[in-house]
Amino acid sequence: MRWACILFPQLALDAVLRRRVEPERPLALLAGTPQRRVLQALNPAARALGLRRGQALAAAHALTRDFATADYDPADIERWQRFLAAWAYRFSSQVSLHYPRAVLLEVQSSLGLFGPWPGFEARLRQELTALGFRHRIVAAPHPAAARALVNVYDGLALDSQKALQACLGGLTVERSGLDRESASAFQRMGLRTLGQVLAMPRDSVARRFPATVLQHLDTLLGRRALALDCYTPPDRFDGRVELNFEVESHQALLFPLRRLTADLAAFLAGRDSGVQRFVLDLEHRNGAPTRVPVGLLSAEREAAMLFELARGRLEQLQVPAPVLAMRLLAKDLPAFVPQRRELFDDRPQQSLPWEQVRERLRARLGDDAVQVLQARADPRPEQAWRLGEEGTRPPQLAQAMRPGWLLREPVPLRGPAPRVLAGPERVESGWWDGGDVRRDYYCVETRGGQRAWVYRTVGEGGPLWLHGWFA
Repeated sequence: MRWACILFPQLALDAVLRRRVEPERPLALLAGTPQRRVLQALNPAARALGLRRGQALAAAHALTRDFATADYDPADIERWQRFLAAWAYRFSSQVSLHYPRAVLLEVQSSLGLFGPWPGFEARLRQELTALGFRHRIVAAPHPAAARALVNVYDGLALDSQKALQACLGGLTVERSGLDRESASAFQRMGLRTLGQVLAMPRDSVARRFPATVLQHLDTLLGRRALALDCYTPPDRFDGRVELNFEVESHQALLFPLRRLTADLAAFLAGRDSGVQRFVLDLEHRNGAPTRVPVGLLSAEREAAMLFELARGRLEQLQVPAPVLAMRLLAKDLPAFVPQRRELFDDRPQQSLPWEQVRERLRARLGDDAVQVLQARADPRPEQAWRLGEEGTRPPQLAQAMRPGWLLREPVPLRGPAPRVLAGPERVESGWWDGGDVRRDYYCVETRGGQRAWVYRTVGEGGPLWLHGWFA
């Protein structure tokens, strides 16, 4: 087996920066008591101002006030770690949150689907970068070894026990995952690297140190199995973005909306689901939140499509009060079945599939503005179709040749006699409801080169009646 460990060294900071329109501006996360606030995490722009981690907020303000602040929330870290586990579940069925700020996933069984490890790793990095999370990745034969090595390396991939033992031997004692007291004791003995510790007799280590030390060393080398709780993604998505200021326009809500829909798409891809309906809650300072329901005719999970649909619904709303936060809640997560596509798609790159066009029209014009046509078992052209219910299947096309444009009322065909291309096709029906028709239909070509659908009543002379046009 091969395990990959993805470490997120600045998970709390990244979780805040990805929600900001200008993440490059100086930002500091604050922790501590209300009486003494200290800087817990800093982005590069804040460190460039001379700020440092552990510095008191009052001392930082004495240097400069040109930086923003946000609270350091441990619960927020756990929530984002679970989100990243849901994202990783897309790539492996064995995902674990055994270590804080890290995600373990077994990747050996996934190589057949995602290709060799270098390409697989590049895909993981690309998606994590798009989600806005800095990371380090190491692959090793054992999960505990991968977690220890990711403290020092990034991009390391080991596939043999010999290479693993050599890399572990170069780790310093304090970076090897040992508890602080044992690591300090080894350093006082003059042992600086894990290789020096592994070279000691086991009996000597067992006499001088707790049993957990040998257990940890055996786990790193794969001699002792590490019990992991595998992650299972939840059956609902609940994402929330707090805004930096009170927002009163739709335009300022688009950035957090794009982030939420992108997170929803990543979550859905991880559990191989789609979404049929979700709700946007716009939270205000006073009063109940404003609810914006978004419904789809079929399950979808493409981030761009979900954003456009939610944007269309949001733009129809008159925001009653300034918005302080936005929440996206999705409970209806059916299985996602991709649309069958042609191997060589000749559709222009700029055009959209019909499903996306339909949902965009419904989002911008309203649910009742887009109707579904259904075929009826009636040969009369005027009665051969009807408006169907939302979510019904498209009509089955008739075997006979029919025009794409049917006139509301037939009109006499003007001009010289057309050239007959096909026909006659006799239609006799409607005796049961008083709308009896007896017609012979022809496909003709007019003098101007247009193809028309015309008829003449059976047993009557006179002009041809134009009933439709072919494209």
